[in-house]
Amino acid sequence: MAALFGARVRRLRVAAGLTQAELGAAVHVVSTRITQIERASGAKPTFELARALDAVLGTDDLLAELWPYVYREAFPDWSRKFMAYSERAVAIREYAAHVVPGLLQTEAYARAVLSVGRTLDGKQQLEERVTARMGRQARLRMADRPELWVVLDEAVLRRPVGGPAVMREQLERLLDTATESHLTVQVLPFDQGEHDVMGGSLTLLTMPDDSEAAYTEGAHYGQLIEDPHEVRSFGLTYDRLRAAALPPLMSLDMIRSVMEDSHRGANVPSRSERRRLAQEQLQQSGGRQLRGGGRRVPRRRPRP
Repeated sequence: MAALFGARVRRLRVAAGLTQAELGAAVHVVSTRITQIERASGAKPTFELARALDAVLGTDDLLAELWPYVYREAFPDWSRKFMAYSERAVAIREYAAHVVPGLLQTEAYARAVLSVGRTLDGKQQLEERVTARMGRQARLRMADRPELWVVLDEAVLRRPVGGPAVMREQLERLLDTATESHLTVQVLPFDQGEHDVMGGSLTLLTMPDDSEAAYTEGAHYGQLIEDPHEVRSFGLTYDRLRAAALPPLMSLDMIRSVMEDSHRGANVPSRSERRRLAQEQLQQSGGRQLRGGGRRVPRRRPRP
């Protein structure tokens, strides 16, 4: 993709009658930077540079649209394949052990998450990663958006990533999912104890042809699984996690409680109490329209 990007830049530059030095001056980089881009050598172009090239060359965002594919080449093969699958998936089921999944992160939360890690190489790369992550969220607003079902470990709510203000905004974003018919969020409380995905995260992707893939991830590694037998096994693991988690309405209540208590702790009911409350919720919400996964559409409560 870097080679394709460079070839496009060269063709557009020549068509515009510009030398490398003239194009470099127009986008405020040295001519050798344009040479590197055209030859697909050296550092990859930044998103801001891609946009600047579009503006000078009059290409109607062509290079900016190509940029995510160039950026993706910096990742391992398995990670790039997972990203490609995710962009085509019609359903995404995810268990997050440590942080809110990228598709539901606010920009400030994403910046805090991405600002740590062994592979980060400076502020410019951080901003590129944040831009790419926010760009991937655009699919949730499209007509062909996937169904997204997320199970969050309670630790995700308790860890104040980015500080109290950033975390409060992020928890508010999770509460907003109550109004989005294609999103479901559940919380797996601490009292559920050990489970099969402790220490890592799990994502299951359903493709347009009904085939499925699984992706497991730890702090410094990831693995894409495509073998049907293994994927089915991970599917059962996810179903067990989903069954053990709080129901969607109770999960939203817990998120709200954590947010209002400023992470000092929320009162999590016992398992027997949760079963009783879940039955009451179903009875009280009788007559509301059922949607994906058999859950009922929750009504947002007014904030105090």
